[in-house]
Amino acid sequence: MKRRSSLTLWTGGVLAGLVVLLALVSLFWLPYDSDDTSGGRLAGPGDGHLLGTDKLGRDLFTQLMTGSRIALESGLGAVAVATLLGVTLGVLAAFAQGWFDDTVSALLDILIAFPTLLLAMLIVAARSATLGSAILAIGLAQSAVVARLTRILVKRVLAQDYITASRTSGTSWARVVAGHVLPNIWPTLVVNLALQFGLAVLAEAGLSYLGLGAPPPNASWGRMLQEAQATFTTAPAGALAPGILLVVLVIGVNLIADGLRDVLDPTARKGRAAL
Repeated sequence: MKRRSSLTLWTGGVLAGLVVLLALVSLFWLPYDSDDTSGGRLAGPGDGHLLGTDKLGRDLFTQLMTGSRIALESGLGAVAVATLLGVTLGVLAAFAQGWFDDTVSALLDILIAFPTLLLAMLIVAARSATLGSAILAIGLAQSAVVARLTRILVKRVLAQDYITASRTSGTSWARVVAGHVLPNIWPTLVVNLALQFGLAVLAEAGLSYLGLGAPPPNASWGRMLQEAQATFTTAPAGALAPGILLVVLVIGVNLIADGLRDVLDPTARKGRAAL
């Protein structure tokens, strides 16, 4: 099991690391300017263009590098928003009792029933189509999932005998949450947040594909897919390259989450071993 966990983490780390490397390099160097259209329309690989050019004459590899940065920014930003709101609301909901507890649970279930992309579309449509709006919308949509999971985990911890003993000894609720609750729920929460990262990347690509993500000249992978669909038969690299990188990043992050589950959650690891 330990060897499997290490292999899963390493494989996921390598896949996701390739995209991270592209994003880091793009901060300091790009083959061409993002709006440089001097390459010629739909030029094939070669002649100074590793993957060719798009229908506007822009270098595809440059667009991919810029898109990797946008993908990571959207994933990390959305997870940060979801964590801040979801964990806070989940901890507060775990202490709720009676009708308030039932109301919070019902509201979270209603929000979770809406697909993340659909809820994000509604929020972006009410604001403006920018990368910041997309990140905020996706983070708000995912915060309900994080909040419900946090609520369940916190209630489970609060039912333990050592929490009662800690409160009996005079420890304040704030110190109980900081010293006992959060450290015990964090392993499971980290795994879920890793999965939410992959979903956030897909959601941003979906919004950009629909024209509700980062506006031009930002080279989001979703926008690249949308622009390349009309020329797929004559220049397939424009659609295949961003699609492949999107799959690589999401699979890599999911493998990392799977490996972290084995490493950080002893209960899940024992359960799998028993099967």
